[in-house]
Amino acid sequence: MPRKPGVPIDQVERRIVMLRGQKVMLDSDLAELYGVDTGALNRAVKRNPGRFPADFMMQLSGPEAAHLRCQSGISNRGGRRYLPYAFTEQGVAMLSSVLRSQRAVLVNVEIMRAFVRLRNMLTSNVDLARKLAALEQKYDAQFKVVFDAIRELMAPAPAKRQPIGFVILKER
Repeated sequence: MPRKPGVPIDQVERRIVMLRGQKVMLDSDLAELYGVDTGALNRAVKRNPGRFPADFMMQLSGPEAAHLRCQSGISNRGGRRYLPYAFTEQGVAMLSSVLRSQRAVLVNVEIMRAFVRLRNMLTSNVDLARKLAALEQKYDAQFKVVFDAIRELMAPAPAKRQPIGFVILKER
């Protein structure tokens, strides 16, 4: 069965940010992806408070919102009157039960795929760094003699030193 994406996965991945040590998506980005107004998304969430505990959704502090605004280059003129909400992967999954449109379902599937893909990339990078460190230690010990020999060859040979300064030649 061919896959029918709601949005390209790269658009989703660009909107996942790290906040308080967690990968999250902001309410405004989610609303844009779902094709709804940010206020409508937040009203739907507030009508269902039991579905969004603190580990599913958090409200940004003033400094956090300002920091994200500076990073993304978003103007604060004419914008929001409240601090934005951020949704963890579980919170985004829960949004599909609150927003019941067909587009919301398709977009939610792509968002879940993006979170899984990012998690896999982070895991593989940690494994790769660990393997590289092990190889470095292994080869440093084995090739110490070779490295020492190369350093000796690169060092300039001690030459006869010439006197420094002005020398007066004797007349004959």
